[in-house]
Amino acid sequence: MRDHSLIIDRSVSPERIAYAQVFNVAVPFIDRHLDEGRGDKVAIRADAGAVTYRTLAENVNRCGKAFRSLGLAPGDRILLVVKDCAEFFYAFWGAIKAGYVPAPLNTLLRAHDYAYMIECAGATAVVYSPEFAAEVEPALQKAAHKPAHVLRADGDGDTLARRIADAGDALDPAPATADDDCFWLFSSGSTGLPKAAVHAQRDMVVTSQHYGADVLGVGEDDICFSAAKLFFAYGLGNAMTFPLWAGAQAVLYPARPTPDAMADMIARYRPTIFYGVPTLFAAQLQALEKGDADLSSLRCCVSAGEPLPADILRRWKARTGLDILDGIGTTEILHIFISNRTGDIRPGTSGRVVPGYEARIVDESGRDVAPGETGNLRIRGGSTLKSYWRNPEKTAESIIDGWVHTGDTYYQDADGYYVCCGRSDDMLKVGGIWCSPVEIEARLIEHPLVLEAAIVGRPDADELIKPEAHIVLKTPADAGDALADDLLAHCKSGLAPYKYPRWIHFVPELPKTATGKIQRYKLRAGPG
Repeated sequence: MRDHSLIIDRSVSPERIAYAQVFNVAVPFIDRHLDEGRGDKVAIRADAGAVTYRTLAENVNRCGKAFRSLGLAPGDRILLVVKDCAEFFYAFWGAIKAGYVPAPLNTLLRAHDYAYMIECAGATAVVYSPEFAAEVEPALQKAAHKPAHVLRADGDGDTLARRIADAGDALDPAPATADDDCFWLFSSGSTGLPKAAVHAQRDMVVTSQHYGADVLGVGEDDICFSAAKLFFAYGLGNAMTFPLWAGAQAVLYPARPTPDAMADMIARYRPTIFYGVPTLFAAQLQALEKGDADLSSLRCCVSAGEPLPADILRRWKARTGLDILDGIGTTEILHIFISNRTGDIRPGTSGRVVPGYEARIVDESGRDVAPGETGNLRIRGGSTLKSYWRNPEKTAESIIDGWVHTGDTYYQDADGYYVCCGRSDDMLKVGGIWCSPVEIEARLIEHPLVLEAAIVGRPDADELIKPEAHIVLKTPADAGDALADDLLAHCKSGLAPYKYPRWIHFVPELPKTATGKIQRYKLRAGPG
């Protein structure tokens, strides 16, 4: 094989991917499209304008040269606090092609979070969109480590956009191997401080081929639109690597993904695949009760971030005629590794293992449990993280003989579908019996007045753990003792007797990470 090339062997199952000895992943994701005649095809669509594959490749090269002009050393980390826009693509792929390590950061964080990440990464450069200056600039002042280079992505003055415009459009890819460090993603912080997961050059190829192509069937004619943002693993695949791998189009939306905004974007840009999270699909269903939306361009929808309640799936299918393919993925494994798929959907489950991955459900001693028994989910595959940056203890705890400990509790049903019971840390032992918060939440969401629900454990007067419910209603005015009693009866009629919530709190919203995961540890901590 020539440098930077790869071969997909489809004669075996799962497909085997072989990489050239010298392999920089920017070549197959960016440069390849010019060789294959897609230069004039639109790669990115957004309200800010369209970008062709030729313009994308030229600006990736210009950005890489701009980074090299800063005098960075190979492997230096470049933190990106950049909105969903074409410049995110230029900076991410330009860094990789030039031999640096980009690390996209959650754009919803605060100054103390960014200061922590700047120090954790030992970042040499920081690039940020002007919209986030109010948090990024104080973080730069606060951080003990001072990056040598700080650039606004665009706007006035010495910006990355200005440097890109002034740079040449030819760039030789930095030599690398498929196993070399490529980019970082910080975990969402659903259980505390985020950790930096180090990913290799090969990882985006694996997820884009095995899930994007093999499961979703993303092809050159598809248009991908993701409510989930580019800065975390789910959105990075949905809105960037999957369409780029297939030579398809990505639709970008930088603002908050409200139901009305999503409906407008889908009607205007006519995507074929829409990626969301359960809370958004629930909100969209509520919006559809008030008026129709033109979803006729979509061939399927995808959900991840939290388990998709079976009731939401059934209601969505009945209202729109569209399937939602629910699955589970993590930052550490980069994208979805267990999924439902078109023609093979089991409501209330995460589906079956994606090609290229293996799954085990083990007990506390690391032994495989029997089908139907709950245990800790472990995954092995080609896109798993190399390590947590400068955190050998957590790395050793999370990667065991090549298997990644996901921290999720699962069981496999009699037909081979994987069923999520929640985060292992969120499982409750009620009356000596393990209890899944996800099961109780799913029952509550089936009530016609409930929009969202979260269950945590709380000690009663005898210091015994019992379920406690935090509920967001479709109409807050419905809250009251009568509805609480009705919800208790609803749970008792559909769950085992010990599983009903002993306390019910009506709240305006639930604390969540940027990926849509409920931060149950904040609910357990109580007010403040």
